[in-house]
Amino acid sequence: MTITAPDPAIDPTVVPTAGPQTKGPVRRALDRFFDNRAARAGLLIVVPILLAVSTYSLWWPFSPNAIDLRAINKGPSAIHWLGSDGVGRDVMARLLQGGRISLLVAVCSVAISIVIGFLVGAVASFGGRLVDGTVMRFVDLAMTLPPVIFLLVLASIAGTGIAPTILVISLLSWPVLSRMVRARLLELRERDFVVAARGMGAGLPHLLFRHGLPNCIDILVVYATLQIANAILLEAGLSFLGLGIAPPEASWGNMLNLARSTVVLEQYPWQWMFPGAVLVLTVLAINFIGDGLRDAFDPRSDLN
Repeated sequence: MTITAPDPAIDPTVVPTAGPQTKGPVRRALDRFFDNRAARAGLLIVVPILLAVSTYSLWWPFSPNAIDLRAINKGPSAIHWLGSDGVGRDVMARLLQGGRISLLVAVCSVAISIVIGFLVGAVASFGGRLVDGTVMRFVDLAMTLPPVIFLLVLASIAGTGIAPTILVISLLSWPVLSRMVRARLLELRERDFVVAARGMGAGLPHLLFRHGLPNCIDILVVYATLQIANAILLEAGLSFLGLGIAPPEASWGNMLNLARSTVVLEQYPWQWMFPGAVLVLTVLAINFIGDGLRDAFDPRSDLN
């Protein structure tokens, strides 16, 4: 005797079972991100660094600017794990404080450049032909300036310190993002829901933040991640040249500045080797994460 399952089309009391649920776009993006080995490796490097630089004052006994005259130019030991510098300051404490300053400068400058770049690109795309032409010619002018010379000129005008360094890096970083946002929103503004919103009298702020911003989240996230690594390098370069974070405040860049001395370069390598290694490792790990996010947010990944 064969028993057949009741047919929902014949028996109305039978509730059809739901098929396999498909994952949402965010879940699929996260799955693609964590399937990327390089991105996972980047997270395993960046997360401990972030925890160390943010909590070192709770567990490390030395202050970054505390001077111990008995430990001048001493190599790594049980007391000073990474040695000490030319005035007796602990290299480990300065390395962690320098990481805190460098990451603070990078994150703040990227946040400012994201705001500027998004607003410029969105206003250009939604503002009409005249506004678009005017704004984009200004963006073209900003992109044609030699970045190194422009950076040095801005740094010499703004001066040294955390706030001027953040300002200089943020003013240098927004033009590329504005073009990316404009390209995305030029296509978006022709869609039916945006045309309908305009027809109902929606103003520019509504178009920017109700329709433009949600559709640019993937661009902003990927740009922010990759630009943080670039901002860390820019800060290190400025501080190395004496135009960024000025001593006695520590940053990875001005710690590397010690390597300009032949004596330090040859006889006391721990004073510049550890900051250089952490700088390279952090930037490489952040780039891995950025590449993983870029691949995860790529809609064409679902076709593979």
